[in-house]
Amino acid sequence: MADWVTVAQADEIAPGAVKVVDLDGANVAIFNIDGEYLALEDVCSHDGGELASGKVDGDQIICARHGARFCLRTGEALCAPAYEPTAVFPVQMLGSAIQIKDERWD
Repeated sequence: MADWVTVAQADEIAPGAVKVVDLDGANVAIFNIDGEYLALEDVCSHDGGELASGKVDGDQIICARHGARFCLRTGEALCAPAYEPTAVFPVQMLGSAIQIKDERWD
């Protein structure tokens, strides 16, 4: 079972901002959506490009390269050219520490 890993402090990611962290070789984008932290693998399933530089629209990220949309809560691909989801990571707060864990291989 995966362990929780502290990846940032709450004050490091302002509302509307994103921070990319390395979690055991996977780039994970941590988004602050109105004080709620959501974590998504920073990989567009369409072409492997990064997602963090895309535009956030509510709880969706729009890939800056080709316009694919992903749900930040579920990782679901919401429109072409992406059809496969990208991984999401559970997030918990421990005081002001933002923690995530990688359950993809459990």
